[in-house]
Amino acid sequence: MAARVALAVDIGGTRTRIGVVGDDGRVLAHRTLPTPTGGPDAVVAAVAGAAAPVLAEAGVAREALVGVAAGAPGPLDPRSGVVFEPPNLAGWRDVPLRALLEERLGLPAAVENDANAAALGEAWVGAGRGVADLIYITVSTGVGGGLILGGELYSGVSGTAGEVGHMTVALDGPPCFCGRPGHLEGLASGRAIARAARDALARGEATSLRHLPPEELSARTVAEAARAGDAVARTIYERAGTALGAAVASLVNLLNPSLIILGGGVMQAGDLIMAPLRRAARERAFARPLAAVRLVPAALGEDAGLVGAAAVAFRRLPPPSAGG
Repeated sequence: MAARVALAVDIGGTRTRIGVVGDDGRVLAHRTLPTPTGGPDAVVAAVAGAAAPVLAEAGVAREALVGVAAGAPGPLDPRSGVVFEPPNLAGWRDVPLRALLEERLGLPAAVENDANAAALGEAWVGAGRGVADLIYITVSTGVGGGLILGGELYSGVSGTAGEVGHMTVALDGPPCFCGRPGHLEGLASGRAIARAARDALARGEATSLRHLPPEELSARTVAEAARAGDAVARTIYERAGTALGAAVASLVNLLNPSLIILGGGVMQAGDLIMAPLRRAARERAFARPLAAVRLVPAALGEDAGLVGAAAVAFRRLPPPSAGG
């Protein structure tokens, strides 16, 4: 049995996971549920409701927990635990998430940007183990990132560093889902890929995607069409991969990391997105820092958020005996 255990929460735009994680990085039990659409109070209530059965399945007493830590879409301030206005969570604005969790669960709580948390998880027991300078990028519903520099998570002066998805990669690009133009998330995220498919249909382009109901247009179905030889779908992925490659090149030139970890559901498209990503990075990055960096897939899969949230708990919350 792990010496310490934490209740870990991974809040996503479409689903939320709650788990019990040991200080060896193992997920002892977990539940997955659709993210409630009723705002932050509904999400916290759902987390509280899932906590007891997850603890029971893990065989962990509530008193043994160091506390609860949640990874949530940013931007947010990890010090105050306030989530500002995440583009992928409707109705969230200046939400005191840490305070809500502490009040509802009666446990010490910590909050971190979900991609930052996942970066900590990958650095702890995943693809970045033993690496002091790495960047984690997740491409799923949105695009997030985390910076591990000198072995520590870099948060910036306001706690919002690492918003890779909101790097500007196209001055005349489409609006991001945060409302600003040309951001990476507006070009390469799962939502962006689905939007590009809808736009192609609206323009009357010849594509097999036309036979799908609109609600089935997604990054996955566009990837399936591209693999089957659909030229429009392949172009959509080419554009997404190129945007990601431009962002990677900028990060390589700026930070000179030794490792970039790529995770998230969209990256499961494989060479459809990786080939244009690598090509764009080679075209845009300086040769010396590019030669020093490795691009690798994330190792923790869908557990990255839970393991990362637990890493936050073990770093920031005192053990139960120290909490009084």
